[in-house]
Amino acid sequence: MSEERQAQYFNLIDELLRCPNGQEPEVLESHPELIDANLVQTMLQVATMFAHEGNQDGAQFLFFIGRELAKQLGLYPEVSNEVVNKE
Repeated sequence: MSEERQAQYFNLIDELLRCPNGQEPEVLESHPELIDANLVQTMLQVATMFAHEGNQDGAQFLFFIGRELAKQLGLYPEVSNEVVNKE
C-alpha cells in the first residue's frame, strides 16, 4: 500500500469520525474507490490505537464501521442462526 493511498484512507476515516451521526453511508458512497480490504485493515488499526489511548467511543465506532464494510466486501463470514442437527 502506497503512502498516498494510506493518507487517503486516513482522510476518509477522519471524515467519517467528523460527519454527523447517520451520514456515514453518504461519506462512504462518495469515495467508492477507497472501499476495499485495506481500508478495513486501516480502520481496525486506527480503532486499536484509539482503544489503547482511551478513546473507546472512537474505537467502537471504527470497529463497527469496519465490520460492516468487511461484511459488504465478503471478508467477514456470515454466521447462520440455523442449528445443524447431527444424527
